[in-house]
Amino acid sequence: MSASSLPARAVPARRPAPALLVLLTLAIGFVMAMIDVTAVNTALSDIAASLGVPLSGLVWVVDGYTLTFAALLLAGGALADRYGPRHVYQGGLSVFIAGSVWCALAPSGPALVAARLLQGAGAALFMPSSLSLLTHAYDDERTRARMLGSWSAIVGCSSSIGPLVGGLLVHGFGWRSVFWVNVPIGLLGIALTQALVPVTPPARAARALSLLSHGLGVVALAAMSFVLIEGPVLGLTSMPVGLAALCAVLAATVLVRRERYGAQPVLPRALFGSPAFGAANGVGLLVNLAVFGQLFLLSLFLQQAGGADALRTGVRLLPMMACFAIGNVASGRIAARVGTRPPMLYGLAVGAAAGLAMMNLSPATPYWLLMAGAMVMNVAIGVAIPGMTATVMLVAGRSHANGAAAALNANRQIGALVGVALMGSVLHMVPEWRWRLPLAFGMITLAYAGAWLLVYRYIRLGRPAGAAGVPVHSAEL
Repeated sequence: MSASSLPARAVPARRPAPALLVLLTLAIGFVMAMIDVTAVNTALSDIAASLGVPLSGLVWVVDGYTLTFAALLLAGGALADRYGPRHVYQGGLSVFIAGSVWCALAPSGPALVAARLLQGAGAALFMPSSLSLLTHAYDDERTRARMLGSWSAIVGCSSSIGPLVGGLLVHGFGWRSVFWVNVPIGLLGIALTQALVPVTPPARAARALSLLSHGLGVVALAAMSFVLIEGPVLGLTSMPVGLAALCAVLAATVLVRRERYGAQPVLPRALFGSPAFGAANGVGLLVNLAVFGQLFLLSLFLQQAGGADALRTGVRLLPMMACFAIGNVASGRIAARVGTRPPMLYGLAVGAAAGLAMMNLSPATPYWLLMAGAMVMNVAIGVAIPGMTATVMLVAGRSHANGAAAALNANRQIGALVGVALMGSVLHMVPEWRWRLPLAFGMITLAYAGAWLLVYRYIRLGRPAGAAGVPVHSAEL
């Protein structure tokens, strides 16, 4: 019998990986980034003491990451569409790992800030890709919905425990361990993605990658950050600050004109036809301004005014951060009954009222009273956030869902950037904590009140179908 007459041996098809294992693989990047960005706040005092970093430098350590993340987030989504999300996801993890190693080895404050910029660029690549891969990983609609819900829970937990993890690492191994821990986790994510996640082809109608527009966004945000962070240090009338302000205005003006009239806008123009879309994005910016400004403020307050070390700071921040997840869970059930607008209105109103009450805090205030006020505020804001996300996705529809989600995330990161910078300005200009706290919480109150006004005036959508099932990505906090 000839070899050609032998029956061909069937090649076994590759068995799909278990759904839960794929979920954990794709959550690694998101969880790593969220723990990193929140854990760094508990390490700020140790970084300042070790590297001799001034207050403005600490603001750059936090905002350097947020700057490149916010500026390049839309570019990361476009690259995923063009080259395939798995390649971009793994590339983003590689960049984030490199940035983490650089952070851990940084010999000075400026070197640490530069490394944080690289970390933010890596996160901007892998975060949009991870959600795209997760969506394509499950063919069954019910499985996909269940995995998205589990994803939200995992990301929400990582946001809540970030300060505690940071405190444990700093207490046991020093502040550099906050960055070293990313290396094995990131490498594991790359290896598991290669082994378990199938290659998703590039989008047939990939979004145009306008390098000039993305570059203008980077320049505008970088110049604005310089004005907000260095303005109180160098003086608002100083030449460098004035030039940076001019640069920010010019870059933003050119970018807006390109978006309105250019042939290749970064975002579909159809999205801006609805006032609700712009208002919801404004709410996202103001909410993150308040949330991340509060986290930066309280991290330094507990350590500088309260005398807590990094571990005690992480423990004390844990219940405050966990309240966002509690509010997220409650919001879905409330929205299923009354729609998404009432939770936004009442949540933001309670958040603003809590901020107004917390303007009476001082260094002599007992910790339990501080915690109670922050918990009430954060539960209320946790209730409001899912409605904002649902509004954006409802306005966008399926045809513009990816662009709308990317725009919302970018605006929220810009809010975080501005919030931390504003808190840094307050801490620099006001020498005593008894005056810092009222001024800072006054800004937080104004942010939540402004968000409430946007919802009241412009967002009048009814109950979206399946409102309770809208995935809530607490990592956006």
